Amino acid sequence: MSTQSIVNTGKVLHQLVIGQVQGIPESLFDITPAGFRNTIRWNVGHIVFWLDRYQQLCFGSASTIPASYETLFNSGTKPADWTIAPPSQEELVQQLANQLSQISEITPDMLQQDLKSPFVLGPFEFTTAAELFNFALMHEAIHLGTITSQQKAVQ
Repeated sequence: MSTQSIVNTGKVLHQLVIGQVQGIPESLFDITPAGFRNTIRWNVGHIVFWLDRYQQLCFGSASTIPASYETLFNSGTKPADWTIAPPSQEELVQQLANQLSQISEITPDMLQQDLKSPFVLGPFEFTTAAELFNFALMHEAIHLGTITSQQKAVQ
């Protein structure tokens, strides 16, 4: 897969996420369906949080999201433990839109760079920006599927 196709896939995927999230009534965002640990709001925030983190790791970019997102949406968190108000649907969509602009600025040269240090996730090790960013897109697609399933479960 060429690095340009990774960028193109990222843009398409992120547009799909934005469209899906915008089409869900916010009244459904905080219901934890049977069989799930988290809500639609958590999954959307988790996508925003981790794409921001992966961009930091891949490209050395500064975080563009509020610090509270780590407390709310990092791996292992769940709405039942929240002690602060989460962002609204509108804010989450705005963060996703900002990230779409950031994805559009990624160049093939940026993706060909080696990471400052390898990123290890369980048995997997990523050494280049392209490898890690491609994984970030798979992660986002998994959570898009979860959001779609949760929406069906709560409607």
